[in-house]
Amino acid sequence: MKLLNILTLSTVLAAGILNAQKADMIITNGKITTMDDKNPEVQAVAIKGHKILQVGTNAQILKLKNGNTKVIDAKGNRVIPGLFDSHLHVIRGGRFYNTELRWDGVKSLKRALEMLKEQAQRTPKGQWVRVIGGWNEYQFEEKRLPTLAEINEATGNVPTFIMYLYGKAWLNKAGLKELNINGDTPNPAQGLIEKDNNGDPTGLLVAEPNAFILYSTLAKLPELKEEEKVNSTLQYMTELNRLGVTAVMDAGGGFQNFPDDYGTTDQLNKQGKITVRLPYYLFAQKKGSELADYTKWIGMVEIDDHGHNDFNEIDYHVNGGGENLVSDGADFENFLFPRPELPATMEKNMREVVSLLVKNKWPFRIHATYNESITRFLNVIEEVNKETPLNGLVWFIDHAETVTEDNMKRIKALGGGIAVQHRMAYQGESFIHRYGKKPALASPPVKKMLEMGIPVGLGTDGTRVASYNPWVALYWITTGKTIGGTQVMGKENTLDRKTALSLSTYGGYELIKDYQKGKIQKGYFADLTILDKDYFTVNDEDIKNITSKLTIVDGKVVYGDETYKTAAPAPLPVIPDWSPVKYYGGYQTK
Repeated sequence: MKLLNILTLSTVLAAGILNAQKADMIITNGKITTMDDKNPEVQAVAIKGHKILQVGTNAQILKLKNGNTKVIDAKGNRVIPGLFDSHLHVIRGGRFYNTELRWDGVKSLKRALEMLKEQAQRTPKGQWVRVIGGWNEYQFEEKRLPTLAEINEATGNVPTFIMYLYGKAWLNKAGLKELNINGDTPNPAQGLIEKDNNGDPTGLLVAEPNAFILYSTLAKLPELKEEEKVNSTLQYMTELNRLGVTAVMDAGGGFQNFPDDYGTTDQLNKQGKITVRLPYYLFAQKKGSELADYTKWIGMVEIDDHGHNDFNEIDYHVNGGGENLVSDGADFENFLFPRPELPATMEKNMREVVSLLVKNKWPFRIHATYNESITRFLNVIEEVNKETPLNGLVWFIDHAETVTEDNMKRIKALGGGIAVQHRMAYQGESFIHRYGKKPALASPPVKKMLEMGIPVGLGTDGTRVASYNPWVALYWITTGKTIGGTQVMGKENTLDRKTALSLSTYGGYELIKDYQKGKIQKGYFADLTILDKDYFTVNDEDIKNITSKLTIVDGKVVYGDETYKTAAPAPLPVIPDWSPVKYYGGYQTK
Protein backbone atom coordinates (compact mmCIF):
# COMPACT_ATOMS: atom_id res chain seq x y z
CA MET A 1 0.00 0.00 0.00
CA LYS A 2 2.80 2.35 0.93
CA LEU A 3 4.64 1.47 -2.28
CA LEU A 4 1.50 2.19 -4.33
CA ASN A 5 1.11 5.60 -2.66
CA ILE A 6 4.74 6.42 -3.33
CA LEU A 7 4.39 5.43 -6.99
CA THR A 8 1.19 7.48 -7.34
CA LEU A 9 2.84 10.50 -5.72
CA SER A 10 5.87 10.14 -7.97
CA THR A 11 3.65 10.03 -11.05
CA VAL A 12 1.77 13.15 -9.98
CA LEU A 13 5.03 15.01 -9.25
CA ALA A 14 6.54 13.98 -12.57
CA ALA A 15 3.43 15.15 -14.43
CA GLY A 16 3.56 18.45 -12.55
CA ILE A 17 7.22 19.00 -13.44
CA LEU A 18 6.52 18.11 -17.06
CA ASN A 19 3.60 20.57 -17.27
CA ALA A 20 5.65 23.25 -15.56
CA GLN A 21 8.07 23.04 -18.49
CA LYS A 22 5.36 23.35 -21.11
CA ALA A 23 4.53 26.66 -22.79
CA ASP A 24 1.33 28.65 -22.44
CA MET A 25 1.95 30.21 -25.85
CA ILE A 26 4.25 29.49 -28.77
CA ILE A 27 5.06 31.72 -31.74
CA THR A 28 6.29 29.71 -34.73
CA ASN A 29 7.51 30.38 -38.30
CA GLY A 30 8.88 33.82 -37.53
CA LYS A 31 11.94 35.80 -38.52
CA ILE A 32 12.48 36.60 -34.86
CA THR A 33 15.04 39.28 -34.02
CA THR A 34 15.88 38.63 -30.38
CA MET A 35 18.31 41.55 -29.76
CA ASP A 36 20.43 38.95 -27.94
CA ASP A 37 23.88 39.11 -29.56
CA LYS A 38 24.60 35.47 -28.66
CA ASN A 39 21.48 34.24 -30.44
CA PRO A 40 20.37 37.05 -32.76
CA GLU A 41 17.68 35.35 -34.86
CA VAL A 42 15.42 32.35 -34.22
CA GLN A 43 12.29 30.76 -35.70
CA ALA A 44 10.14 30.31 -32.64
CA VAL A 45 9.61 31.45 -29.07
CA ALA A 46 7.84 29.82 -26.13
CA ILE A 47 6.11 31.84 -23.41
CA LYS A 48 5.24 30.63 -19.93
CA GLY A 49 3.26 33.01 -17.74
CA HIS A 50 4.80 36.48 -17.97
CA LYS A 51 8.16 35.43 -19.36
CA ILE A 52 10.05 33.89 -22.25
CA LEU A 53 10.46 30.17 -21.58
CA GLN A 54 12.74 29.36 -24.51
CA VAL A 55 13.71 30.40 -28.04
CA GLY A 56 14.93 28.24 -30.91
CA THR A 57 13.84 26.43 -34.05
CA ASN A 58 10.25 25.43 -34.72
CA ALA A 59 11.10 21.80 -33.92
CA GLN A 60 12.83 22.68 -30.63
CA ILE A 61 10.07 24.97 -29.39
CA LEU A 62 7.12 22.80 -30.44
CA LYS A 63 8.42 20.14 -28.04
CA LEU A 64 7.26 22.51 -25.30
CA LYS A 65 3.65 22.30 -26.50
CA ASN A 66 0.87 20.47 -24.70
CA GLY A 67 -2.91 20.38 -25.11
CA ASN A 68 -3.36 23.78 -23.49
CA THR A 69 -0.67 25.63 -25.42
CA LYS A 70 -1.85 28.41 -27.73
CA VAL A 71 0.18 28.26 -30.98
CA ILE A 72 0.43 31.39 -33.14
CA ASP A 73 1.85 31.18 -36.65
CA ALA A 74 3.94 34.27 -37.49
CA LYS A 75 3.65 33.29 -41.19
CA GLY A 76 7.25 34.30 -41.97
CA ASN A 77 6.84 37.84 -40.69
CA ARG A 78 9.47 39.75 -38.74
CA VAL A 79 9.08 39.51 -34.96
CA ILE A 80 10.87 41.93 -32.64
CA PRO A 81 10.83 42.79 -28.94
CA GLY A 82 8.05 45.23 -28.07
CA LEU A 83 9.04 48.88 -28.48
CA PHE A 84 9.80 50.96 -25.38
CA ASP A 85 9.19 54.70 -25.78
CA SER A 86 11.46 56.31 -23.19
CA HIS A 87 9.65 59.66 -23.33
CA LEU A 88 5.91 59.83 -23.95
CA HIS A 89 2.94 61.39 -22.18
CA VAL A 90 0.44 58.52 -21.92
CA ILE A 91 -1.34 59.34 -18.66
CA ARG A 92 -2.19 62.88 -19.78
CA GLY A 93 -2.55 61.94 -23.44
CA GLY A 94 -4.90 59.08 -22.63
CA ARG A 95 -7.31 61.33 -20.76
CA PHE A 96 -7.79 63.49 -23.87
CA TYR A 97 -7.12 61.09 -26.75
CA ASN A 98 -10.79 60.56 -27.68
CA THR A 99 -11.35 64.32 -27.90
CA GLU A 100 -8.52 64.93 -30.37
CA LEU A 101 -8.55 65.02 -34.15
CA ARG A 102 -5.12 63.72 -35.12
CA TRP A 103 -3.36 65.21 -38.14
CA ASP A 104 -0.37 62.93 -37.53
CA GLY A 105 0.53 61.41 -40.90
CA VAL A 106 -2.06 63.33 -42.96
CA LYS A 107 -0.60 63.84 -46.45
CA SER A 108 -2.32 67.07 -47.55
CA LEU A 109 -3.69 70.25 -46.02
CA LYS A 110 -6.77 69.74 -48.17
CA ARG A 111 -7.49 66.47 -46.37
CA ALA A 112 -6.69 67.99 -42.97
CA LEU A 113 -9.24 70.75 -43.54
CA GLU A 114 -11.82 68.23 -44.75
CA MET A 115 -11.36 66.28 -41.52
CA LEU A 116 -11.68 69.53 -39.55
CA LYS A 117 -14.98 70.38 -41.26
CA GLU A 118 -16.39 66.87 -40.81
CA GLN A 119 -15.48 66.83 -37.14
CA ALA A 120 -17.01 70.27 -36.54
CA GLN A 121 -20.29 68.98 -37.94
CA ARG A 122 -20.45 66.10 -35.46
CA THR A 123 -19.06 67.84 -32.35
CA PRO A 124 -21.91 68.59 -29.89
CA LYS A 125 -22.56 71.88 -28.14
CA GLY A 126 -20.35 72.24 -25.09
CA GLN A 127 -17.40 70.45 -26.69
CA TRP A 128 -14.55 71.61 -28.89
CA VAL A 129 -12.79 70.52 -32.05
CA ARG A 130 -9.11 70.16 -31.15
CA VAL A 131 -5.99 69.28 -33.10
CA ILE A 132 -3.20 68.88 -30.57
CA GLY A 133 0.28 68.46 -32.02
CA GLY A 134 2.01 65.68 -33.94
CA TRP A 135 2.07 67.46 -37.32
CA ASN A 136 3.63 70.30 -39.30
CA GLU A 137 3.25 72.00 -42.66
CA TYR A 138 6.13 70.12 -44.30
CA GLN A 139 4.22 66.83 -44.21
CA PHE A 140 1.51 68.36 -46.43
CA GLU A 141 1.71 68.32 -50.21
CA GLU A 142 0.96 72.06 -50.12
CA LYS A 143 3.93 72.73 -47.76
CA ARG A 144 2.03 75.40 -45.86
CA LEU A 145 0.03 75.96 -42.69
CA PRO A 146 -3.74 76.53 -42.64
CA THR A 147 -4.92 80.12 -42.51
CA LEU A 148 -7.30 81.46 -39.91
CA ALA A 149 -9.80 82.11 -42.70
CA GLU A 150 -9.66 78.42 -43.72
CA ILE A 151 -10.01 77.29 -40.11
CA ASN A 152 -13.01 79.54 -39.51
CA GLU A 153 -14.66 78.45 -42.75
CA ALA A 154 -14.22 74.75 -41.88
CA THR A 155 -15.43 75.01 -38.27
CA GLY A 156 -18.09 77.74 -38.25
CA ASN A 157 -19.62 78.29 -34.83
CA VAL A 158 -18.02 75.23 -33.20
CA PRO A 159 -15.16 76.29 -30.85
CA THR A 160 -11.84 75.06 -32.23
CA PHE A 161 -8.25 74.94 -30.94
CA ILE A 162 -5.37 73.87 -33.21
CA MET A 163 -1.87 73.60 -31.72
CA TYR A 164 1.30 73.73 -33.79
CA LEU A 165 4.33 72.25 -32.00
CA TYR A 166 5.21 74.35 -28.94
CA GLY A 167 5.24 77.46 -31.11
CA LYS A 168 1.69 78.65 -31.68
CA ALA A 169 -1.98 77.81 -31.78
CA TRP A 170 -5.10 79.00 -33.55
CA LEU A 171 -8.49 79.69 -32.00
CA ASN A 172 -11.40 80.16 -34.37
CA LYS A 173 -13.90 82.98 -33.79
CA ALA A 174 -16.19 80.72 -31.78
CA GLY A 175 -13.25 79.68 -29.61
CA LEU A 176 -12.27 83.29 -28.89
CA LYS A 177 -15.85 84.02 -27.90
CA GLU A 178 -16.12 80.91 -25.70
CA LEU A 179 -12.96 81.84 -23.78
CA ASN A 180 -13.88 85.52 -23.67
CA ILE A 181 -10.63 86.61 -25.29
CA ASN A 182 -10.96 90.15 -26.63
CA GLY A 183 -8.91 93.24 -27.35
CA ASP A 184 -8.52 93.97 -23.64
CA THR A 185 -7.21 90.51 -22.72
CA PRO A 186 -3.59 90.93 -21.57
CA ASN A 187 -0.74 88.89 -23.01
CA PRO A 188 0.65 86.32 -20.57
CA ALA A 189 4.38 86.41 -19.76
CA GLN A 190 6.41 85.28 -22.80
CA GLY A 191 3.24 84.84 -24.84
CA LEU A 192 1.35 86.87 -27.45
CA ILE A 193 -2.34 87.15 -28.32
CA GLU A 194 -2.05 88.54 -31.84
CA LYS A 195 -4.23 91.60 -32.62
CA ASP A 196 -5.39 93.03 -35.94
CA ASN A 197 -5.32 96.70 -36.98
CA ASN A 198 -8.44 97.35 -34.91
CA GLY A 199 -6.85 95.83 -31.79
CA ASP A 200 -9.07 92.74 -31.90
CA PRO A 201 -7.60 89.24 -31.44
CA THR A 202 -7.07 87.41 -34.71
CA GLY A 203 -7.14 83.97 -33.11
CA LEU A 204 -3.37 83.37 -33.27
CA LEU A 205 -1.63 82.59 -29.97
CA VAL A 206 2.17 82.72 -30.02
CA ALA A 207 4.67 81.25 -27.55
CA GLU A 208 7.48 83.82 -27.23
CA PRO A 209 9.06 81.34 -26.49
CA ASN A 210 7.32 79.89 -23.41
CA ALA A 211 4.52 77.43 -24.19
CA PHE A 212 2.51 78.45 -21.11
CA ILE A 213 0.05 80.41 -23.29
CA LEU A 214 -0.69 77.21 -25.22
CA TYR A 215 -0.89 74.90 -22.19
CA SER A 216 -2.99 77.27 -20.12
CA THR A 217 -5.47 77.84 -22.95
CA LEU A 218 -5.73 74.13 -23.64
CA ALA A 219 -6.38 73.49 -19.94
CA LYS A 220 -9.54 75.61 -20.14
CA LEU A 221 -11.17 73.25 -22.62
CA PRO A 222 -13.78 70.79 -21.27
CA GLU A 223 -12.70 67.32 -20.17
CA LEU A 224 -14.46 64.03 -20.80
CA LYS A 225 -16.66 62.27 -18.25
CA GLU A 226 -14.89 59.67 -16.13
CA GLU A 227 -16.29 56.70 -18.07
CA GLU A 228 -15.15 58.39 -21.28
CA LYS A 229 -11.65 59.04 -19.86
CA VAL A 230 -11.32 55.34 -19.10
CA ASN A 231 -12.35 54.45 -22.64
CA SER A 232 -10.07 57.17 -24.04
CA THR A 233 -7.05 55.86 -22.15
CA LEU A 234 -7.72 52.30 -23.28
CA GLN A 235 -8.12 53.46 -26.89
CA TYR A 236 -4.80 55.29 -26.71
CA MET A 237 -2.99 52.29 -25.27
CA THR A 238 -4.51 50.08 -27.97
CA GLU A 239 -3.29 52.57 -30.58
CA LEU A 240 0.22 52.29 -29.13
CA ASN A 241 -0.08 48.47 -29.14
CA ARG A 242 -1.13 48.70 -32.81
CA LEU A 243 2.21 50.36 -33.48
CA GLY A 244 4.12 47.70 -31.56
CA VAL A 245 4.63 49.70 -28.36
CA THR A 246 4.65 47.57 -25.22
CA ALA A 247 6.19 50.01 -22.72
CA VAL A 248 6.44 53.73 -22.05
CA MET A 249 8.29 55.92 -19.59
CA ASP A 250 5.74 58.61 -18.88
CA ALA A 251 7.43 61.99 -18.47
CA GLY A 252 4.58 63.74 -16.63
CA GLY A 253 3.68 67.04 -18.25
CA GLY A 254 2.21 70.46 -17.76
CA PHE A 255 -1.18 70.52 -16.00
CA GLN A 256 -0.72 66.85 -15.03
CA ASN A 257 -1.27 66.97 -11.28
CA PHE A 258 -0.36 64.12 -8.95
CA PRO A 259 -2.26 62.26 -7.61
CA ASP A 260 -5.52 63.85 -8.85
CA ASP A 261 -4.99 63.30 -12.59
CA TYR A 262 -3.76 59.72 -12.16
CA GLY A 263 -7.12 58.31 -11.09
CA THR A 264 -7.98 56.83 -14.49
CA THR A 265 -4.76 54.86 -14.87
CA ASP A 266 -4.82 53.93 -11.16
CA GLN A 267 -8.23 52.37 -11.70
CA LEU A 268 -7.19 50.56 -14.86
CA ASN A 269 -4.09 49.20 -13.17
CA LYS A 270 -6.10 47.81 -10.25
CA GLN A 271 -8.34 46.06 -12.77
CA GLY A 272 -5.39 44.64 -14.71
CA LYS A 273 -6.42 46.50 -17.87
CA ILE A 274 -3.28 48.51 -18.64
CA THR A 275 -1.70 47.23 -21.86
CA VAL A 276 1.66 49.04 -21.81
CA ARG A 277 4.28 48.97 -19.10
CA LEU A 278 4.05 52.42 -17.58
CA PRO A 279 6.68 53.61 -15.08
CA TYR A 280 6.00 57.32 -14.62
CA TYR A 281 7.75 60.45 -13.37
CA LEU A 282 6.28 63.27 -11.29
CA PHE A 283 6.52 66.67 -12.97
CA ALA A 284 6.64 69.83 -10.81
CA GLN A 285 3.67 71.99 -11.77
CA LYS A 286 3.82 75.35 -10.05
CA LYS A 287 6.63 77.89 -10.01
CA GLY A 288 7.80 78.53 -6.46
CA SER A 289 6.33 75.38 -4.93
CA GLU A 290 8.51 72.72 -6.60
CA LEU A 291 10.50 71.86 -3.49
CA ALA A 292 7.33 71.65 -1.41
CA ASP A 293 5.71 69.42 -4.03
CA TYR A 294 8.60 66.97 -4.18
CA THR A 295 8.84 66.92 -0.39
CA LYS A 296 5.14 66.05 -0.26
CA TRP A 297 5.40 63.38 -2.95
CA ILE A 298 8.41 61.73 -1.31
CA GLY A 299 6.28 61.43 1.81
CA MET A 300 3.45 59.86 -0.19
CA VAL A 301 5.38 57.41 -2.39
CA GLU A 302 7.73 54.56 -1.51
CA ILE A 303 9.97 54.76 -4.55
CA ASP A 304 11.11 51.14 -4.35
CA ASP A 305 7.57 49.79 -4.02
CA HIS A 306 6.64 48.46 -7.45
CA GLY A 307 3.64 46.63 -6.07
CA HIS A 308 1.54 44.88 -8.69
CA ASN A 309 -2.13 44.04 -9.00
CA ASP A 310 -3.57 40.53 -8.88
CA PHE A 311 -3.74 40.18 -12.66
CA ASN A 312 -0.33 40.78 -14.24
CA GLU A 313 3.26 41.94 -13.83
CA ILE A 314 2.88 45.12 -15.90
CA ASP A 315 4.87 48.01 -14.44
CA TYR A 316 2.81 50.94 -13.19
CA HIS A 317 4.51 52.98 -10.50
CA VAL A 318 6.33 56.22 -9.72
CA ASN A 319 9.83 55.91 -11.15
CA GLY A 320 11.21 59.28 -10.02
CA GLY A 321 11.03 63.05 -10.47
CA GLY A 322 10.92 65.08 -13.70
CA GLU A 323 11.06 65.86 -16.54
CA ASN A 324 10.41 69.34 -15.15
CA LEU A 325 12.15 69.72 -11.78
CA VAL A 326 11.90 73.51 -11.46
CA SER A 327 10.11 76.05 -13.65
CA ASP A 328 13.29 78.13 -13.83
CA GLY A 329 14.88 75.28 -15.79
CA ALA A 330 12.30 75.17 -18.60
CA ASP A 331 14.19 75.78 -21.87
CA PHE A 332 11.36 75.20 -24.32
CA GLU A 333 12.37 73.85 -27.72
CA ASN A 334 10.52 76.53 -29.65
CA PHE A 335 12.88 76.97 -32.59
CA LEU A 336 10.68 79.74 -33.98
CA PHE A 337 12.27 81.97 -31.33
CA PRO A 338 15.77 82.34 -29.85
CA ARG A 339 16.94 80.11 -27.04
CA PRO A 340 15.50 81.27 -23.71
CA GLU A 341 17.97 82.53 -21.11
CA LEU A 342 17.30 80.75 -17.84
CA PRO A 343 17.03 83.04 -14.79
CA ALA A 344 19.82 83.44 -12.24
CA THR A 345 17.61 81.82 -9.61
CA MET A 346 17.66 78.49 -11.48
CA GLU A 347 20.76 77.05 -9.79
CA LYS A 348 19.58 77.63 -6.24
CA ASN A 349 16.09 76.28 -6.88
CA MET A 350 17.24 73.26 -8.84
CA ARG A 351 19.97 72.44 -6.35
CA GLU A 352 17.40 72.22 -3.55
CA VAL A 353 15.20 69.84 -5.52
CA VAL A 354 18.02 67.64 -6.90
CA SER A 355 19.59 67.43 -3.43
CA LEU A 356 16.25 66.33 -1.95
CA LEU A 357 15.77 63.67 -4.63
CA VAL A 358 19.31 62.29 -4.33
CA LYS A 359 19.16 62.11 -0.52
CA ASN A 360 15.94 60.12 -0.82
CA LYS A 361 17.33 57.93 -3.64
CA TRP A 362 14.74 59.14 -6.13
CA PRO A 363 15.75 58.79 -9.80
CA PHE A 364 15.30 61.97 -11.83
CA ARG A 365 15.17 63.22 -15.39
CA ILE A 366 15.69 66.77 -16.66
CA HIS A 367 14.21 68.43 -19.76
CA ALA A 368 17.16 70.12 -21.50
CA THR A 369 17.11 71.18 -25.13
CA TYR A 370 20.16 73.43 -25.31
CA ASN A 371 23.79 72.84 -24.36
CA GLU A 372 23.86 76.13 -22.47
CA SER A 373 21.14 74.82 -20.17
CA ILE A 374 22.81 71.43 -19.84
CA THR A 375 26.04 73.10 -18.70
CA ARG A 376 24.24 74.84 -15.88
CA PHE A 377 22.24 71.75 -14.91
CA LEU A 378 25.43 69.66 -14.75
CA ASN A 379 27.04 72.28 -12.53
CA VAL A 380 24.18 71.74 -10.08
CA ILE A 381 24.34 67.94 -10.25
CA GLU A 382 28.10 67.95 -9.72
CA GLU A 383 27.70 70.14 -6.63
CA VAL A 384 25.04 67.86 -5.21
CA ASN A 385 27.18 64.80 -6.00
CA LYS A 386 30.02 66.20 -3.87
CA GLU A 387 27.71 66.44 -0.86
CA THR A 388 25.59 63.35 -1.45
CA PRO A 389 27.19 60.96 -3.96
CA LEU A 390 24.85 59.70 -6.65
CA ASN A 391 26.31 56.21 -6.24
CA GLY A 392 24.69 54.79 -9.36
CA LEU A 393 21.34 56.52 -8.89
CA VAL A 394 19.34 56.52 -12.13
CA TRP A 395 19.24 59.96 -13.75
CA PHE A 396 19.22 61.22 -17.31
CA ILE A 397 18.84 64.21 -19.58
CA ASP A 398 15.82 64.40 -21.89
CA HIS A 399 16.22 65.76 -25.44
CA ALA A 400 19.81 67.17 -25.55
CA GLU A 401 19.60 68.37 -29.16
CA THR A 402 22.71 70.59 -28.94
CA VAL A 403 24.73 68.88 -26.20
CA THR A 404 28.51 69.06 -26.71
CA GLU A 405 31.12 66.34 -26.30
CA ASP A 406 32.49 68.04 -23.17
CA ASN A 407 29.09 67.89 -21.50
CA MET A 408 28.58 64.31 -22.63
CA LYS A 409 31.82 63.44 -20.82
CA ARG A 410 30.42 65.06 -17.69
CA ILE A 411 27.15 63.13 -18.03
CA LYS A 412 29.07 59.87 -18.37
CA ALA A 413 31.31 60.69 -15.39
CA LEU A 414 28.20 61.19 -13.25
CA GLY A 415 26.66 57.90 -14.38
CA GLY A 416 23.85 59.59 -16.31
CA GLY A 417 22.07 58.73 -19.52
CA ILE A 418 20.29 60.56 -22.33
CA ALA A 419 16.76 60.05 -23.68
CA VAL A 420 16.49 61.35 -27.26
CA GLN A 421 13.33 61.87 -29.30
CA HIS A 422 12.41 62.59 -32.91
CA ARG A 423 11.54 66.24 -32.30
CA MET A 424 13.94 67.23 -35.09
CA ALA A 425 11.80 65.19 -37.49
CA TYR A 426 9.08 67.76 -36.79
CA GLN A 427 11.15 70.87 -36.11
CA GLY A 428 14.24 70.29 -38.24
CA GLU A 429 13.30 72.88 -40.83
CA SER A 430 12.62 75.47 -38.11
CA PHE A 431 15.97 74.64 -36.49
CA ILE A 432 17.80 75.09 -39.81
CA HIS A 433 16.04 78.41 -40.49
CA ARG A 434 17.24 79.76 -37.13
CA TYR A 435 20.62 78.13 -36.57
CA GLY A 436 21.72 77.03 -40.02
CA LYS A 437 22.37 73.68 -41.68
CA LYS A 438 25.70 72.82 -40.07
CA PRO A 439 24.52 72.84 -36.42
CA ALA A 440 21.62 70.60 -37.41
CA LEU A 441 23.84 67.84 -38.80
CA ALA A 442 24.38 66.27 -35.38
CA SER A 443 21.43 67.50 -33.38
CA PRO A 444 21.26 65.46 -31.27
CA PRO A 445 24.67 63.74 -31.57
CA VAL A 446 23.33 60.24 -30.91
CA LYS A 447 26.16 58.34 -32.60
CA LYS A 448 28.74 60.17 -30.45
CA MET A 449 26.73 59.41 -27.30
CA LEU A 450 26.86 55.70 -28.12
CA GLU A 451 30.57 55.80 -29.01
CA MET A 452 31.20 57.29 -25.57
CA GLY A 453 29.28 54.49 -23.86
CA ILE A 454 26.43 56.64 -22.56
CA PRO A 455 23.11 54.79 -22.08
CA VAL A 456 20.64 56.12 -24.66
CA GLY A 457 16.93 55.49 -25.08
CA LEU A 458 14.84 56.53 -28.09
CA GLY A 459 11.34 57.96 -27.78
CA THR A 460 8.86 60.33 -29.36
CA ASP A 461 7.75 63.05 -26.88
CA GLY A 462 4.20 62.60 -28.21
CA THR A 463 1.51 63.83 -28.28
CA ARG A 464 1.76 67.62 -28.26
CA VAL A 465 4.98 68.29 -30.14
CA ALA A 466 5.83 65.24 -32.17
CA SER A 467 3.69 62.24 -33.06
CA TYR A 468 3.60 59.24 -30.76
CA ASN A 469 4.39 56.95 -33.72
CA PRO A 470 7.72 55.23 -32.85
CA TRP A 471 8.33 54.24 -36.45
CA VAL A 472 8.71 57.89 -37.40
CA ALA A 473 11.46 58.08 -34.75
CA LEU A 474 13.16 55.02 -36.24
CA TYR A 475 12.81 56.51 -39.74
CA TRP A 476 14.37 59.81 -38.61
CA ILE A 477 17.29 58.29 -36.72
CA THR A 478 18.21 55.89 -39.55
CA THR A 479 17.75 58.30 -42.48
CA GLY A 480 18.31 61.71 -40.85
CA LYS A 481 15.20 63.04 -42.60
CA THR A 482 12.28 65.08 -41.30
CA ILE A 483 8.69 64.08 -41.99
CA GLY A 484 8.83 66.60 -44.85
CA GLY A 485 11.83 64.84 -46.40
CA THR A 486 14.49 67.40 -45.49
CA GLN A 487 17.92 65.90 -44.75
CA VAL A 488 18.33 67.50 -41.34
CA MET A 489 20.78 65.07 -39.72
CA GLY A 490 24.03 64.31 -41.52
CA LYS A 491 24.02 60.80 -43.00
CA GLU A 492 27.33 60.15 -41.25
CA ASN A 493 25.54 60.72 -37.93
CA THR A 494 22.61 58.37 -38.56
CA LEU A 495 22.37 54.88 -37.07
CA ASP A 496 22.06 51.50 -38.73
CA ARG A 497 18.65 49.89 -38.29
CA LYS A 498 19.67 47.33 -35.68
CA THR A 499 21.39 49.90 -33.46
CA ALA A 500 18.37 52.17 -33.80
CA LEU A 501 16.05 49.32 -32.83
CA SER A 502 18.19 48.59 -29.78
CA LEU A 503 17.51 52.13 -28.53
CA SER A 504 13.76 51.53 -28.92
CA THR A 505 13.83 48.17 -27.12
CA TYR A 506 16.35 47.37 -24.39
CA GLY A 507 18.07 50.78 -24.66
CA GLY A 508 15.25 52.47 -22.76
CA TYR A 509 15.46 49.83 -20.04
CA GLU A 510 19.21 50.35 -19.71
CA LEU A 511 18.49 54.00 -18.92
CA ILE A 512 16.64 52.89 -15.79
CA LYS A 513 18.82 49.81 -15.11
CA ASP A 514 16.05 47.28 -15.68
CA TYR A 515 17.78 44.37 -17.36
CA GLN A 516 14.99 41.80 -17.75
CA LYS A 517 13.07 43.49 -20.54
CA GLY A 518 13.56 44.55 -24.14
CA LYS A 519 14.91 41.29 -25.60
CA ILE A 520 13.37 38.01 -26.76
CA GLN A 521 15.55 35.90 -24.53
CA LYS A 522 14.97 33.15 -21.98
CA GLY A 523 13.96 34.64 -18.63
CA TYR A 524 13.03 38.04 -20.05
CA PHE A 525 9.50 39.38 -19.80
CA ALA A 526 7.37 38.35 -22.77
CA ASP A 527 6.80 41.61 -24.65
CA LEU A 528 6.98 41.24 -28.44
CA THR A 529 5.30 42.17 -31.69
CA ILE A 530 4.80 40.59 -35.11
CA LEU A 531 5.28 43.30 -37.76
CA ASP A 532 3.31 43.79 -40.96
CA LYS A 533 6.50 44.76 -42.85
CA ASP A 534 10.08 43.65 -42.35
CA TYR A 535 11.81 46.58 -40.66
CA PHE A 536 15.21 45.33 -41.81
CA THR A 537 14.43 45.06 -45.53
CA VAL A 538 11.73 47.64 -46.40
CA ASN A 539 12.79 50.82 -48.15
CA ASP A 540 13.44 53.86 -45.99
CA GLU A 541 10.12 55.57 -46.63
CA ASP A 542 8.15 52.47 -45.65
CA ILE A 543 9.66 52.41 -42.15
CA LYS A 544 7.20 55.17 -41.19
CA ASN A 545 4.29 52.95 -42.22
CA ILE A 546 5.12 49.84 -40.21
CA THR A 547 2.44 48.60 -37.81
CA SER A 548 1.93 45.51 -35.68
CA LYS A 549 0.00 42.47 -36.79
CA LEU A 550 0.00 41.09 -33.24
CA THR A 551 1.34 42.54 -29.99
CA ILE A 552 2.03 40.64 -26.77
CA VAL A 553 2.60 42.35 -23.41
CA ASP A 554 3.49 40.42 -20.27
CA GLY A 555 2.76 37.13 -22.00
CA LYS A 556 -0.75 38.08 -23.17
CA VAL A 557 -2.01 39.15 -26.58
CA VAL A 558 -3.21 42.76 -26.32
CA TYR A 559 -3.67 43.59 -30.02
CA GLY A 560 -4.25 41.68 -33.24
CA ASP A 561 -5.03 42.83 -36.77
CA GLU A 562 -7.50 41.06 -39.06
CA THR A 563 -5.15 38.08 -39.43
CA TYR A 564 -5.02 37.48 -35.68
CA LYS A 565 -8.40 38.79 -34.55
CA THR A 566 -9.40 35.44 -33.06
CA ALA A 567 -6.29 35.46 -30.85
CA ALA A 568 -6.73 39.06 -29.67
CA PRO A 569 -9.20 40.94 -27.48
CA ALA A 570 -12.19 42.35 -29.38
CA PRO A 571 -11.87 46.08 -30.15
CA LEU A 572 -13.52 48.30 -27.55
CA PRO A 573 -16.25 50.62 -28.93
CA VAL A 574 -15.21 54.28 -28.84
CA ILE A 575 -17.11 56.71 -26.61
CA PRO A 576 -18.38 59.38 -26.78
CA ASP A 577 -20.10 58.83 -30.12
CA TRP A 578 -18.76 62.09 -31.59
CA SER A 579 -15.11 61.21 -30.85
CA PRO A 580 -12.78 61.74 -33.82
CA VAL A 581 -11.12 58.43 -32.92
CA LYS A 582 -14.33 56.60 -33.83
CA TYR A 583 -14.20 57.99 -37.37
CA TYR A 584 -10.51 58.41 -38.12
CA GLY A 585 -8.54 56.38 -35.58
CA GLY A 586 -5.18 57.79 -34.50
CA TYR A 587 -2.15 57.99 -36.79
CA GLN A 588 -3.30 58.68 -40.36
CA THR A 589 -2.02 57.13 -43.58
CA LYS A 590 -3.63 59.31 -46.25
